Amino acid sequence: MATAVPEIDAPVDPATPRESVATKILRILAKAPVNLLLIAVAALWLVPTIGLALTSLMSANDFANEGWWKVVSHPHIATWQNYSNLIHDTSIPSSLWTTIEISVGGTILPIIIASMAGYAFAWLDFPGRDWLFIVVIGMLVVPLQMALIPIFSLYNHLGLFDTVTGLILFHSAFGLPFAIFLLRNFFIGIPKDILESARIDGASEIKIFLRLILPLGLPAIASLAIFQFLWTWNDLLVALTMARNTQPMTVAIFSNMRQFGSNIDLIAPAAFFSLAIPLCVFLAFQRYFVQGLLAGSVK
Repeated sequence: MATAVPEIDAPVDPATPRESVATKILRILAKAPVNLLLIAVAALWLVPTIGLALTSLMSANDFANEGWWKVVSHPHIATWQNYSNLIHDTSIPSSLWTTIEISVGGTILPIIIASMAGYAFAWLDFPGRDWLFIVVIGMLVVPLQMALIPIFSLYNHLGLFDTVTGLILFHSAFGLPFAIFLLRNFFIGIPKDILESARIDGASEIKIFLRLILPLGLPAIASLAIFQFLWTWNDLLVALTMARNTQPMTVAIFSNMRQFGSNIDLIAPAAFFSLAIPLCVFLAFQRYFVQGLLAGSVK
């Protein structure tokens, strides 16, 4: 009769000794150069923004006689009158609404098209798929300036010049190659078993796209939305070329600039207001940035 072998418990590792104070100090000192460098870079990056914010609170006379740093030592010179004048200005509020229309439309439209195209390039088999995707990648290197004059001529014939629709279509067209490339790389990293299980259960391609691909691809879509929104919001070249009376914020600020910045009391608050909105959008969705940038890098 076989004798049962008693089960021997695995040896328990001794508790890890606590980190001493000297070790903590050495670890902090080792990271100190990198941390100081990052703090210095962040400070240099924030100085123009802080300077613009403080300048927007100064009158034109105070700005002509003193620098923006004077507000820190003499807060009483700060005034909200500049923002009140900005709100009652006729061109800036209308241009703000125009910018919102262009930015929202120029962000939603390419996301919708690129999502469907990215899913097709990733998971649908059709003739010439790989060659067509190579063409899309090749369009990434086409400079925007090359198309300004041809599109300008085309818009004149189609009646799209100086319209919000024309600007939305232009930004969507030049945002699509990068959008398709980004979303395709993310969608192709989704496990194939999930899609096959859905097809076995009888789900159509449309239902798979709406119920599986879009929810799982939310990080890449949100990251793409940030890129596209910031690019469209901050555009100046396309708006100057493709519009005359339909002016977004960048063109309105450019049009109000006078020699030697004599109307700085209007330009500074308008510029800071134009900067604050995309900055808030970026801070709200920045956690999706890394996930979107790493789309397709691992499977």
